Amino acid sequence: MDPDFEHLRHKPPTALDQPRELIVACCPMRSNVNLSRIVRAASCCAVSKVVVCGNPKIDPKIARDGAEKLPISRHRSLAPVLKDYKQQGYTLVGLEQTTNSHDIHHFSFVRKTVLVIGNERLGITEDILSLLDAVVEIPVYGMPYSFNVATATCMTLYEFCRQFPEG
Repeated sequence: MDPDFEHLRHKPPTALDQPRELIVACCPMRSNVNLSRIVRAASCCAVSKVVVCGNPKIDPKIARDGAEKLPISRHRSLAPVLKDYKQQGYTLVGLEQTTNSHDIHHFSFVRKTVLVIGNERLGITEDILSLLDAVVEIPVYGMPYSFNVATATCMTLYEFCRQFPEG
């Protein structure tokens, strides 16, 4: 059987029936590369906004069009922003290894979600964990003990999009 495949570069984005009500909120990151990869993936998944904290620098060579097309909100600290989103009816879901976290394979996201991403070394701090409605984690089947933060964020964004393919 001879497959007939033609490489398509820069295929237009898949249309959504409605805008995604997903926000990615990042604790201060150590690596601008990780943050830039998160911004690129978030843009590909058509999230509504990325919230960044601290003094972030997004590399446009890594983030590509995401650095220009995606609304990015910069803040000194994350807790007040999360409290505001919670008052607006968003569910706050952390991506972290914790007690009582949910295996991502068995977690049902709600459409109006803020996905909270922790620092590469420190994870999500206790003050932010106390604000969350749920925590999801991705099972690790080998070493090291966890995925890179940008990789884990991409996997979680993919799962959210799988659950809400039309937006």
